[in-house]
Amino acid sequence: MSAAVRAAWRIGAAAALRGRAGRPLSQAAGDGGGAESGGGSGSREAVERLVREHPVVVFMKGSPAQPLCGFSNAVVQILRLHGVEDYRAHDVLQDPDLRQGIKNYSNWPTIPQVYLNGEFVGGCDILLQMHQNGDLVEELKKLGIRSALLDAEKDQEKK
Repeated sequence: MSAAVRAAWRIGAAAALRGRAGRPLSQAAGDGGGAESGGGSGSREAVERLVREHPVVVFMKGSPAQPLCGFSNAVVQILRLHGVEDYRAHDVLQDPDLRQGIKNYSNWPTIPQVYLNGEFVGGCDILLQMHQNGDLVEELKKLGIRSALLDAEKDQEKK
């Protein structure tokens, strides 16, 4: 991995943590997509359906277009840096049962929570660490998602 990509990750992550949002993500990512009705939105079965509904799922406060906490904003920004716009985001502030249900499901006490291919990755701190050390590029690749940072690296090499 080149020094240019590492520098871009560090700069991008720092901007994400400072809350410098770019333009809103696609509607698919910003629909807020609440929980399933029937069976209770916080039930294990309902949460299981949500985490498996898409390759990239984020439980957050607010929506990608309008995150309502700094950690949720950082997750959105990290995904944006990698060019990940097609993901499912669920606003836990809209559904207290889902908010508690996702914490119980993952055995992780904080929001946001990120799932890749149905597997719990972690929260903002873990995603930031994966972003900084290059692991996120590899995990996205396993999902068939090419990180936009790889394209940025090629552009830098051409100069």
